[in-house]
Amino acid sequence: MPHFDLPLEELRRYRPELSEADDFDVFWEKTLSAAREHDLNARFEPVATPLSTVEVFDVTYAGFGGHPVKGWLLVPAGATGPLPTVVEFIGYGGGRGLPHQRLLWSAAGYAHFVMDTRGQASSGSAGDTPDPVGSGPAHPGYLTRGIDDPHDYYYRRVFTDGVRAVEAARSHPLVDSARVAAVGGSQGGGISIAVGALVGDLAAIAPDVPFLCDFPRAVTLSDRLPYQEIAQYLRTRIGRDERVFRTLSYFDGVHFAARGRAPALFSAALEDETCPPSTVFAAFNSYAGSERSMEVYSFNDHEGGGPYQEDVQLRWLAGHLGK
Repeated sequence: MPHFDLPLEELRRYRPELSEADDFDVFWEKTLSAAREHDLNARFEPVATPLSTVEVFDVTYAGFGGHPVKGWLLVPAGATGPLPTVVEFIGYGGGRGLPHQRLLWSAAGYAHFVMDTRGQASSGSAGDTPDPVGSGPAHPGYLTRGIDDPHDYYYRRVFTDGVRAVEAARSHPLVDSARVAAVGGSQGGGISIAVGALVGDLAAIAPDVPFLCDFPRAVTLSDRLPYQEIAQYLRTRIGRDERVFRTLSYFDGVHFAARGRAPALFSAALEDETCPPSTVFAAFNSYAGSERSMEVYSFNDHEGGGPYQEDVQLRWLAGHLGK
């Protein structure tokens, strides 16, 4: 597959001029304040598994609207804590999966909190969290649910769940609340950028080939799903472009990146037609934190660096979480 986006030297300079809503910060302050009116009620139930090197807890906590959100907490067997902790967000369509699918971070000595993504698990890994909120007309998938109004938009609920996931993780006695990082690939990367901005005191974030960045360019450049859900929606909702992109501006990773402060490790793949590299660089180049770095995979598609990037993350996070 040939490179299809901007040349690398231009990617390193690319910063789109995106319209940001005047009430962006107020919108998110009110959203999180409303969520915190519900008791977090984080519950950690021990799970018997055949695994001998890790202890597993089935997690339930109150996310957006007080809705119950599931997760896993995995800790090294016999750990006494407090432990540096990785909070992981999952890629599009997937759920928290099964504990044996999530062994990387606990094997490295971290507590590992995995957030289930509400209403997903329709492809890839299994999940257990419904989304009880309905929406108006939408294209199949998740990207256009409630897209006519930012208050109704699906990712308002997901990003809020992500913030509450960090709060739930920090409530566990084995977690060192001062040493928490947010990680994820694709959709999980986009969530980690948003959560990094909304939480504000994370020790690090590590978004891989992140989704949900530079929506105006992504929707017109990528001919793949999920971004094409928006284009297909607009083919039948003629005249709603401005309204839709205004909603999306409240959820764009570029705007969250401009508020990020934690050390950040990004990755981009130059043949990625799902999350085009220019959209990833749009967030990276806008990132406000003083420490940021980018791993570039020149001949990879949306898989990015895969295990090679995991190796980079393991080494990088060890320096930021005090291991």
